[in-house]
Amino acid sequence: MGSAATSPPPSGKLTQEELKRVAAHRAVELVETGMTLGLGTGSTAAHALDRLGELLVSGALAGVAGVPTSLKTEAHATRVGIPLLELAGAGRIHLSIDGADEVDPDLNLVKGRGGSLLREKMIEGSGDRFVVIVDESKLVPRLGCTGAVPVEVVPFGAVHTLGLVRKVFDGFPGFSARLRTVPAKAAGAEEAPFVTDNGNYIVEMFFEDGIRGDLRDISDRLLRITGVVEHGMFLGMATTVIVAKKDGTVEIINKEN
Repeated sequence: MGSAATSPPPSGKLTQEELKRVAAHRAVELVETGMTLGLGTGSTAAHALDRLGELLVSGALAGVAGVPTSLKTEAHATRVGIPLLELAGAGRIHLSIDGADEVDPDLNLVKGRGGSLLREKMIEGSGDRFVVIVDESKLVPRLGCTGAVPVEVVPFGAVHTLGLVRKVFDGFPGFSARLRTVPAKAAGAEEAPFVTDNGNYIVEMFFEDGIRGDLRDISDRLLRITGVVEHGMFLGMATTVIVAKKDGTVEIINKEN
C-alpha cells in the first residue's frame, strides 16, 4: 500500500468533527463532472454530502448523480441538491465515498454500526473505486477492537440465528453477541429490536481483543448461516483510505494492486 501525508497542520487542535470534515472534503476533490457516485451513510459521509451539494449549487461540479446507501442519506442528499438514482438504473458507479467504523492495516473495514451495512456493501461493492474517509481514531490493529461488528439477519427466527452466529465463535475468548435493541414505542415495553431500512434486525458481535483468525473464512462461515443477510466486515473493498490526523495533516493510503 502506498501512502502520503499532505497539508500542513492548521493552528490549534482540530476536533474529531473537524477532522471528519477535512477527510470528507479531500475525498470530494476526487469527484469529477459527470460522475455517478455511491453516497455513504453516517456522520463523516454527511460532510461529503454537504460539500457535494455546495459544489453543485455553485456550478463547480455538474452532471453528478448519486446512489444513496440509506433512507437517511437519500433525505440528506435531496436536501442539499444532489440528484439521485436507483442502483438498478445507475449504470456505472465511478466512485463511492463513505466513512468506516474501523480500518485495519490491510484496509479491511468494519462498517454498518448505524445499520446500513447491506445497502452500503451492495452499492460500494458495485463501483470502480471505494474511497473511505476517517479520522485516525478509526485505525485499528485488527477488526473488532473498538466496538460491535454488525450482522444483518432476517426477523424470522432471529434469536435462533443469533445462536448460530455464536457457534461460529465457539472458543473465541471474550466473544459475545446480542440483538441490537432500541427503546420501545409500545406502552409497557422497554426495548424493541432495531430495524434496518430493509426491515431486518442486527446482531452485534463483540470481541475482547479484536477478531483473531482468517477473516475470509469467518466471513464465509457467517454468510453460510441461513437467516444471515450480510455482515459488516468489508474485506478487500476499499481502494483508498483518507485519514485526517490529529495534527491536521491528511494521509492518503492507496491499496496496492
